[in-house]
Amino acid sequence: MTRIAIIVGSTRPGRVGRQVADWVAEHGRKRQDAEVEIVDVADFALPVFDEPHSPLMGMYEHEHTRAWSAKITEFDGYVFVTPEYNRSLPSALKNAIDYLYKEWNNKAAGFVAYGSTVSGARAVEHLRLIGAALQLAGVRTQLNLSLVTDFESFTTFVPTERHEATLAQLFTEVVAWAEALAPLRAGQQ
Repeated sequence: MTRIAIIVGSTRPGRVGRQVADWVAEHGRKRQDAEVEIVDVADFALPVFDEPHSPLMGMYEHEHTRAWSAKITEFDGYVFVTPEYNRSLPSALKNAIDYLYKEWNNKAAGFVAYGSTVSGARAVEHLRLIGAALQLAGVRTQLNLSLVTDFESFTTFVPTERHEATLAQLFTEVVAWAEALAPLRAGQQ
């Protein structure tokens, strides 16, 4: 079965990302072609990148890096749930991504973003560039949520049916790409 991680990219107190990730995971769990699990960057308490070697080498000295590596390795693809901060992604998410290299290779990625002005679109654009450098295949469909219209008082996520079809298509693409890339991942082992 294809395993997909729903990665919560914000770590700040009061974040709304976990609400969104729970909703994404709820829909993912209805699928017959994938298993989903929420992976919250906040749970790993990663300091600013502190490994002495490049992630390309895979020589991790710190237990927090080994734990993060082991978790990310478990999956065939990812759905990143991210806010847009200052026209980009949160530093905690970028830091978590930068800790690893081969663990991301030849896997699929989908994106669910939220924000005020452009509903997180710029965060996704940056994630797509970062993902390409990591040999992570970003799918075309993405879901952008507005803090103005999809959240009550900017704090409580109120999902609407209009987003469900987009989310279903996003999952379909992530699973298809993850399965198509499986032979490349097998060759890495």
